[in-house]
Amino acid sequence: MHIGRALRKDTQPGPLAAEHRSALGVVFFAGAIRMGALATAERVGAPAMTKTVAILEREGLVRRESDKHDERAVLIRATRKGAAAVREGRDERVRRLQHALGQLKPAARRRVAAAIGDLEEVIELLEAENRARVDLASTG
Repeated sequence: MHIGRALRKDTQPGPLAAEHRSALGVVFFAGAIRMGALATAERVGAPAMTKTVAILEREGLVRRESDKHDERAVLIRATRKGAAAVREGRDERVRRLQHALGQLKPAARRRVAAAIGDLEEVIELLEAENRARVDLASTG
């Protein structure tokens, strides 16, 4: 949690708050997603997510489109600009993490490397849980 928080700290000011970048990441990785499912994934209410999506739209990072399977529903999808922003943010976090790991003593780097497999398994379990939650919200 602390590593993630440290990596989210802005290195350069931008127009988006952390919660907006987080929602954009969910949209990017989920593909087209309903507003309710996005709100559930981000653990916020519909009004807050509506505001977030409006901000992301204004910045040209997402667009709304109709759901071909349900005319009442609206899907949120990342634009090319939004996808590029997610990739750039991820690349920057990876660079920062590599730099920090490079400053560790060799024994510490070996311990971190030895734990990576187990940490990846934990991440996979958490991501599967999140996908199930989003899938449940989008069908409900």
